[in-house]
Amino acid sequence: MAAAGTVAGYDRMKEVKEFDESKMGVKGLSDSGITTIPKFFVHPPETLSGLKSSLTSTGIPVIDLSNMESDSNRAKIVEQIRDAAKTWGFFQVINHGVPVSALDETIAAIKAFHEQPTEEKSKYYVREEGRGVMYASNNDLYRAKAACWHDSLQVWMSPEPAPAEDIPAACRREVVEWDRHATEVAESVMGLLSEGLGLEAGKFKELSFSGARALVGHCYPYCPQPDLTVGITSHTDPGVVTVLLQNQVQGLQVKHGGEWVDVKPLEGGLIINVGDFLQIVSNGEYKSVEHRVLANSNPEPRISIVIFFNLCKWKGSGYYGPLPELLTPEKPAIYRDFTMQEFNENFYSKGLDSKSLVDKIKLNLS
Repeated sequence: MAAAGTVAGYDRMKEVKEFDESKMGVKGLSDSGITTIPKFFVHPPETLSGLKSSLTSTGIPVIDLSNMESDSNRAKIVEQIRDAAKTWGFFQVINHGVPVSALDETIAAIKAFHEQPTEEKSKYYVREEGRGVMYASNNDLYRAKAACWHDSLQVWMSPEPAPAEDIPAACRREVVEWDRHATEVAESVMGLLSEGLGLEAGKFKELSFSGARALVGHCYPYCPQPDLTVGITSHTDPGVVTVLLQNQVQGLQVKHGGEWVDVKPLEGGLIINVGDFLQIVSNGEYKSVEHRVLANSNPEPRISIVIFFNLCKWKGSGYYGPLPELLTPEKPAIYRDFTMQEFNENFYSKGLDSKSLVDKIKLNLS
């Protein structure tokens, strides 16, 4: 009888370990000219059967943030953001105040890091999530059932920022700058989201909802068999909000109304999405939705830079749940309180998946 992880002589864990220890990532595999992807990247039929570009031409909502400080404009923008966060969980913002040159430089720097020779990048190749700097292929490589076709550079920016000298020189300045720009946008948007719930604009900032930040620069290189794997499997983000900057290579899809919708990158736009934490603290008003990235069939690599925003100061009791200000006898809490330990364990104990924390702490009110 075959040992666990082996099928008819195929030892999956051995192959995964060899790939990991080579430190070449999928960019190295792609650059080597392979025409067949390693078996541990092949996803099961139930994942692959639904993989295709959507026929739906509807894109995620696009929201213009210009003049958001003027009273007349602000009320309209708050309404647009509230509706997008309730119905889509995703929206794209334009006229957000960040110069296009800063967007382009950030994308170019992350691309430059990933295009370095393996021996240069491998100096940063580690598997130590949750702190410092980590370059690796698939943060959940050993936890997931099948690997995905991407490499990532992860840099913790707050509350304990990675030392600047630990950030790769190829993108050091741009990573630090991008964190500053993205945080300004995120805090503006959080103010609008807070007002959309009937709270003060500064409420989320006061609760330290942007206090813990991790920047992840993904590279999705060309994949020779894009119909057998995915760029990133379907999942929801765990935190408060995520800010995404990407180049013009498509691949991101969002689940909406039971269908997968392609997200077309807008030149100069930034994509914002609601995380599980915000769905819970908003008592279900805002929705954290599933999204995924298709494997890249384009010769040009898809580059995406995400910053995950989460709170850093937990309440004195050590618990978090729906914000008390949002609860009424007519609208009781639909989620129970949870601890930071439960939040972290839920994310780090398994592969990427969809909404498991939200489902786990939902109260049965029937």
